Amino acid sequence: MKFGRIFLAVLLLMWAQTALAKTIKIGLLCPLTGSWASEGQDMQKIVTLLAQELNAKGGLLGQKVEVIVEDDAGDPRTAALAAQRLTTQDIVGAIGNYGSSLTEATQNIFNESKIIQIANGSTAIRLTEKGLKYFFRTCPRNDEQGKVAANYIVKKGYKKVAILHDNTTFAKGLADATKALLKKAGVKIVFFDALTPGEQDYSAILTNLKATKPELVFFTGYYPEAGLLLRQKKQMGWNVPFLGGDATNNPDLVKIAGKDAAKGFLFLSPPVPQDLNTPQAKQFLAAYKKKYHSLPGSVWAVLAGDGFLALTKAIEQTKSTNPDTLADYMHHKLNFAGLTGNISFDSKGDRKTALYRLYQVDAQGHFVLQ
Repeated sequence: MKFGRIFLAVLLLMWAQTALAKTIKIGLLCPLTGSWASEGQDMQKIVTLLAQELNAKGGLLGQKVEVIVEDDAGDPRTAALAAQRLTTQDIVGAIGNYGSSLTEATQNIFNESKIIQIANGSTAIRLTEKGLKYFFRTCPRNDEQGKVAANYIVKKGYKKVAILHDNTTFAKGLADATKALLKKAGVKIVFFDALTPGEQDYSAILTNLKATKPELVFFTGYYPEAGLLLRQKKQMGWNVPFLGGDATNNPDLVKIAGKDAAKGFLFLSPPVPQDLNTPQAKQFLAAYKKKYHSLPGSVWAVLAGDGFLALTKAIEQTKSTNPDTLADYMHHKLNFAGLTGNISFDSKGDRKTALYRLYQVDAQGHFVLQ
């Protein structure tokens, strides 16, 4: 009899420990290695800090939140494998990816597994035109950015424009959208072509660009290539103005280009972290700076934080981790003040709030809101 009571007590203890150990798991897909590593590392820091703050308040539904991190390395094939690994780890949702081509490689994997995915830097239009119930994004779409780019170019009176992209899903989509709008406005597109990402010498394509005599070059690719283009453009003594898309918004651009070459560079972007002025953003960024002794490098990592907040807010409000319950709530009812402003989604999973601003790099390498 005594042995039976001891055995029962051990079973109860084991059950209690198992219950206490249970967590609500949220995946994070980010480029911790590769050319976009600075973005991924900031994404990890932000989502980790938000999870720690949430757990300090008691977690969700009486459980702690656990962030399961996978490195997508900025590569679509690696991203797909990372997504498949996450689907086996009992996650409620996944935050990421940063790049549109990576998200294109992962979104069907998550959707077929009925796992909520919230991308933070994937702005390609077609990502939300597929009718995927469980896909959302906190960043705006390329067509919104294309309109802002075209309006700026037309307003400034440029008549001959070159458009350079990198053939990724994001950059080609933005280039196509802007080209169509500019042609409709009577602007002549004197150059439309792609470079190969990851190369170290773009002098040949810069020479071809220069030969077309554009009044402005719009580069729709990412910051590593933009930095090299600016540096090598200066080395060849070509002073044509460059306008970048939102993927050039990263302080590493200045490190790659050098301050002199980066000076005057214009880019479109949602507000950079230091320009986020909501009470929620100010409070969180103060906590981030206290923990990491710096601010996030760009807004894209902050948008990953908004994805985490959107998912956890939906879980809290619905008191459920059921994917259909969460998806329905997020499409139709979710509405809250996030780090980058109000967060709500339409029937496609797109964020409703417009975000784009124009920035210029000053002589000190700072990004200044225009």
